[in-house]
Amino acid sequence: MQTEKVIDYIVNWLKDYATNAKVNGFVVGISGGIDSAVTSTLCAKTGLNVLCIEMPIHQAASHVSRAEEHIAQLKKRFSNVSETRVDLTPVFEEFKTEVSLDGKQTTVDMALANTRARLRMTTLYYHAGLLGLLVAGTGNKVEDFGVGFYTKYGDGGVDLSPIADLLKSEVYAIGEVLKVPISIMKAAPSDGLFGDARSDEDQIGASYPELEWAMKMKDEGQTSEDFEGRQKEVFDIFMRYNRSNKHKMIPIPICEIPRKLMKKMLNS
Repeated sequence: MQTEKVIDYIVNWLKDYATNAKVNGFVVGISGGIDSAVTSTLCAKTGLNVLCIEMPIHQAASHVSRAEEHIAQLKKRFSNVSETRVDLTPVFEEFKTEVSLDGKQTTVDMALANTRARLRMTTLYYHAGLLGLLVAGTGNKVEDFGVGFYTKYGDGGVDLSPIADLLKSEVYAIGEVLKVPISIMKAAPSDGLFGDARSDEDQIGASYPELEWAMKMKDEGQTSEDFEGRQKEVFDIFMRYNRSNKHKMIPIPICEIPRKLMKKMLNS
């Protein structure tokens, strides 16, 4: 990858899109992870306004400290960057008092984790509407089009996705050139949706380098029968997520009414 040229391409793409949309810049949710750090830095390099929002909900201390470190560094480097912090913990706790928490605990926990992501999406769009900004997505190619490791209408609810054609390893390569803080570069990737420091690998059962390999094998037409041992295990994990999350990766299904039925309705 020609890293410097890729960075310039994304920055110009972001600037052109915002200019054509006649908006003032971008809003980015800052999690303390590599994807949001790279996305916000790319947005900052456009010279347009960038609002970085930290939105803790019972957040792990390590996530909070990395997010704060990144935002402070970004503001020091770019005069067009501003920040705000919205503590969504009370909102989340109030929400829990109004819904049923009955059921299998793992199912309830997952529903609540997705609720966290959707509360953050709502917050981002509130500020975007208030200030005339676009919500910049932070999903990478493996998450968005490989395993679907994101929340539908949560972190998947965005206006544009500047790094969605980059593999995780490529995001790290760009992060190094963009001088993303070392603490973020070295941190284990985590979605931060469970109030602890569990990593993405803990949840998925495979690392991002492994998932990138499996994604490449799938694209080359390989099947589970072509592998054994850990490779087979990883490929099966990837395919299980890919199949179950396919609904996130395709357009919303529309029930298209046959024209002949519509004609009859109009004539009746």
